[in-house]
Amino acid sequence: MTLQSYPNKRSTTGTSTRVPDVQPTSGMCPICIEECPVLCEISKSAFRGRETLYPSLEYFGMSTAAANKDYGLDWSDLQIMVTVQGAYGIEPDPDKALFPNVDVSTSIAGIPLKVPVFQAGLGSTAVAKRNWDSLAIGAALSGSVTVVGENVCGMDENAIITNGKVTHSEDLKHRVETYRKFWDGKHGDIFVQTNVEDQRLGVDVYAISKLEVNVIERKWGQGAKAIGGEVRIRTLEKAQLLKNRGYVVIPDPEDPVVIEAFKDGIFESFERHSRVGMPTLRGFVEDVEWLREQGAKKVTLKTGAYRPIDVAFTMKAASEAKVDLVTFDGAGGGTGMSPVPMMQETAIPTVYLEALVLKAAMILKRRGKHVPDIAMAGGFINETQIFKAIAMSNFGDGPFIKAIAQARAPLTAAFKGKYFRKLAEEGRLPPSFKKLYGEDPSKYFVTLPELKRKFGDRVKEIPDGAIAIYTYWHDRIRVGLQQLLAGCRKFKLSLIDRKDLASLTERAERVTGIPTIDKLDVDVFEYILS
Repeated sequence: MTLQSYPNKRSTTGTSTRVPDVQPTSGMCPICIEECPVLCEISKSAFRGRETLYPSLEYFGMSTAAANKDYGLDWSDLQIMVTVQGAYGIEPDPDKALFPNVDVSTSIAGIPLKVPVFQAGLGSTAVAKRNWDSLAIGAALSGSVTVVGENVCGMDENAIITNGKVTHSEDLKHRVETYRKFWDGKHGDIFVQTNVEDQRLGVDVYAISKLEVNVIERKWGQGAKAIGGEVRIRTLEKAQLLKNRGYVVIPDPEDPVVIEAFKDGIFESFERHSRVGMPTLRGFVEDVEWLREQGAKKVTLKTGAYRPIDVAFTMKAASEAKVDLVTFDGAGGGTGMSPVPMMQETAIPTVYLEALVLKAAMILKRRGKHVPDIAMAGGFINETQIFKAIAMSNFGDGPFIKAIAQARAPLTAAFKGKYFRKLAEEGRLPPSFKKLYGEDPSKYFVTLPELKRKFGDRVKEIPDGAIAIYTYWHDRIRVGLQQLLAGCRKFKLSLIDRKDLASLTERAERVTGIPTIDKLDVDVFEYILS
């Protein structure tokens, strides 16, 4: 049963109620009194209007946000089935079938990855810009991909735009070059994502021709929202610049009344919105062909958790255009300022979404059509979820899902790495942390010795946030996956399949087609004992 999401109080909007036993449907206090100083959703909306649609503004640029709604089905509804017999992908020898020998590498769009995770599009949001060096270098160190998200050139105040097309962007150039500082040239790569605004500015051509970017990603949406990218602008001058560049800016920064209200401090930031795309099958196929003519070596697509018919359309379009990778983003998190009601109440949650994507992939495969590599995104943080998503996609000929895209999780790792360095320098590390791991950053990062061995003095160029991401991906998720696969006696990631999973609930079985535990192995159970 789906839990009540209490729409009249949310931690994301900084709202609460006077009493805890709210009315279940409205979320209001059973007795709402006049002399109440508490800001619930209604009362905050009465003062701040549309601001209450978004995560608390004071944290913008220093936070990520997500829904806290229970969708009734998640990866915990599936259980991993380990076994005691045999070994696959390695010689069945106890001295060789050791979990450190499990190969968890994969590839997306023909690009090898050392770990089956990569960073989804992190673009013009302040939180991505502030943490870019950590994100990019962390991905490069891990032998994985990072995706430069939408609107970076358009938001670059110093970008040079000639006849409506970008000819130089220091921000985009910095992002690409930062990743390549520690890229080994083989594992992973940097993608540049483009939405409607980016296409109008010619960001794709600039990235390919001037920055020698190999992969362009088109974006149709994400799991957190379906209304285009949004960010907050805190200066009047930048709001006016972005309006002049063609962005939708709310309220109008050229309206004298709005200008006066902003200067008077009635509101502190503008909203910058991107337009939504209007994809068609023929238009998309022609667009992908055009990108390849411009020099794109790979073309990928990022899309959101739209309704089932849109999943079918996306897979058909990707197949017809022969794109190299499609990333589907399940409800409902974000890295910018996605509207909270949209994160909570719209789009398809990740497990449901993957089931639909796999249904489409199987139909295309049966008909002999091109099936692109697929990545899933939407709330993944650990190796068990990653294992289940990939295993669920293998019907016997290898997994359709090649890797998992993350945004909030690597940002959290980057946050911690950077912030704890600051706490250490100020002598303010939490006592419990100091007791366990000390207060010297050169000692509390467990992977730092191996990075020093690999990079020598260059390790000083690696931000703490990048070390944190590398530690999270390489030393936690990679090793965690190795252990899980070894428990299933599968020593290559591509070998895990649907038989390695069981449903714990009838809903999970109905949605995924994976049987519950009581239905597993029934055909051979008695035979073994006879």
